[in-house]
Amino acid sequence: MNELTQRDKTIVRTSIIGILANVFLATFKAVVGLASNSIAIVMDAVNNLSDAASSVITIVGTKLAGKEADRKHPFGYGRIEYLSSMVISFLVLYAGITAFIESVNKIIKPETPDYTTVTLIIVSVAIVVKILLGRYVKSVGEKVNSDSLINSGEDATLDSVISASTLAAAGIYLIFGVSLEAWLGAVIAAVIIKSGIGMLQETLSKILGERADAQLVLDIKKTICSYPEISGAYDLVLHNYGPDSYNGSVHIEIPDYMTAVELDRLTRALTADVYDKHNVILTGVGVYAYNTKDPEFNEIRTRISEIVTSDPYVLQMHGFFIDIDRKFIRFDIVISFEAPDRRKVLQEAIEKVEKEFPGYTVQVAPDIDFSEIADPNNKQ
Repeated sequence: MNELTQRDKTIVRTSIIGILANVFLATFKAVVGLASNSIAIVMDAVNNLSDAASSVITIVGTKLAGKEADRKHPFGYGRIEYLSSMVISFLVLYAGITAFIESVNKIIKPETPDYTTVTLIIVSVAIVVKILLGRYVKSVGEKVNSDSLINSGEDATLDSVISASTLAAAGIYLIFGVSLEAWLGAVIAAVIIKSGIGMLQETLSKILGERADAQLVLDIKKTICSYPEISGAYDLVLHNYGPDSYNGSVHIEIPDYMTAVELDRLTRALTADVYDKHNVILTGVGVYAYNTKDPEFNEIRTRISEIVTSDPYVLQMHGFFIDIDRKFIRFDIVISFEAPDRRKVLQEAIEKVEKEFPGYTVQVAPDIDFSEIADPNNKQ
């Protein structure tokens, strides 16, 4: 809990810095924009205000997400951070749409800007401040895994580009006497809208549920397979309940002679190990027992693996078990999301094995590729 508390403090502190910087910039830009009759600078000021509001939402979202789990929400409130990121995305979209409408009105009814030396100096300073602020906020966001801060940092970097464009437009006007103010305002608004849509898509994707980070999956499997009794870790499913907050389940492959007491001791040890090393709570550990009694086991398993993985849509075979006396074969296959017909792939795999081993009852379970398949630490 101390780690999460420190994370929350870091996010809040960084957001407050963002609020102060954006309010400062918005105030000066608004004054300069109105004084010089520059729609682009005024729109830039509005964008700074939206950034400040985003930081406020980040603070509120972080505090709410830090609430302890309770009876109604036993997995905690961590996903509120994703909702706050979504609100920020809508706020950026609103700012962009409003700016675009205002810019179009200025294109229809143009006004001549009046730049001064002070105006150009303030815009130049704003560019430097936004570049530094954007880098700082984004780096902190990546460090503490906060989508809200990362979005705010990217938005600040985008603002520096917008301010630089405004400065370029002022230079063009002073040198050539051509005003691109309203058109630049429209371009700035379009960029803001595009940025808002991108943020929204990324946040919605996380709310829907994405594949877990490949490196995290491989690290967890490596930890599990470090136990000598375990020959493979499969079907690792991770459910995200906020940044760095995972619950999950996994299947382990163990020899068929292990007792219930030995298995209980093993699963308790590995769940504690996974939590300590990766901050992931394994709520379920399933078991695949591999046959140690039949001398033909390895030969048959290798042959069946060759048969089913000859289909390009079969990514992996695991959980293999055979009872030669009862004429029974059981295993799981992971079928690619690219397969046009997953049921057809499954049925063909069963038919191929039945043809190679007539008289056997073949039971095949189709698995979904929830996480990274490639795992050099699996011993099978």
